[in-house]
Amino acid sequence: MLDFVNLRERMVLEQIAGRGVRDRRVLDAMYKVRREAFVPSNVHELAYNDMPLPIAAGQTISQPYIVAYMIEALALQGGEKVLEVGAGSGYAAAILAEIAGEVYAIERIGELASNAAAHLAAEGYGNVHILEADGTTGWAGQAPFDAILVSAGAPVVPETLKSQLAVGGRMIVP
Repeated sequence: MLDFVNLRERMVLEQIAGRGVRDRRVLDAMYKVRREAFVPSNVHELAYNDMPLPIAAGQTISQPYIVAYMIEALALQGGEKVLEVGAGSGYAAAILAEIAGEVYAIERIGELASNAAAHLAAEGYGNVHILEADGTTGWAGQAPFDAILVSAGAPVVPETLKSQLAVGGRMIVP
């Protein structure tokens, strides 16, 4: 049986802190969240490798370093209200939930939205809310957000997302 705790610790030390992520909140969250709980069982043994992994609907979970790097760029202090666009498996939402007060995550693919909600509930994340919808429209009913993390690249930043940022808020879009 794999020692996921040791593998997770090595991942944080070597792949994340070792590549320059310094925010203690992000590092602590990465130590705590069980990535294997957010990937299919047939790739559990790869959960802590520095690579994206396949999930449902032909999509992937981002490599851990990218998740940590993007979340560090949000400069969260703790307790914020955060919007994630592109929930995927729910892994990044779980990392965010370890730092933020409330996380609102949007996923356009129904199967992924359902899976993410199930994974997050199974891991005890009651402060994450999942919506199956087009993420480019944001989540107006919950705005404004202190931070917005867009997991997928976009040619332009949607005005609707900009309008849902709180004054002084930060948005990360690859």
